[in-house]
Amino acid sequence: MDVDIPEVLAEMRACFAEYKRALTGNDVAVLQRLFRRDPRTLRYGPAENLLGWDAIAAFRAGRSPVGLERSLENTVITTYGRDFATANTEFLRAGRRGRQSQTWVRFPDDGWRIVAAHVSLMP
Repeated sequence: MDVDIPEVLAEMRACFAEYKRALTGNDVAVLQRLFRRDPRTLRYGPAENLLGWDAIAAFRAGRSPVGLERSLENTVITTYGRDFATANTEFLRAGRRGRQSQTWVRFPDDGWRIVAAHVSLMP
């Protein structure tokens, strides 16, 4: 299996950048589109376990848009073949350090989508 095929890695970096723009801009429609619409998609957050696209969408729709700006450090995006990738980063928001992990899969019907995500805050 080829790791980090240049054109696939470029696609994934663009997807990750789109996610960051949508997150910090509270663009709920884009955030909902980037997560795979499936009951097996999950997002574990600092204070919530969201199982299924519907739960993730409800969380996004109800989240306050205040204080979402953050800076990223130590971002590592790795692609495996042409259809699977991981994105991991550390972030700093409002003086708190956290970590974010995403698993992305390219689907024939709708392209790159997040199938699992985890966000945690450092003590």
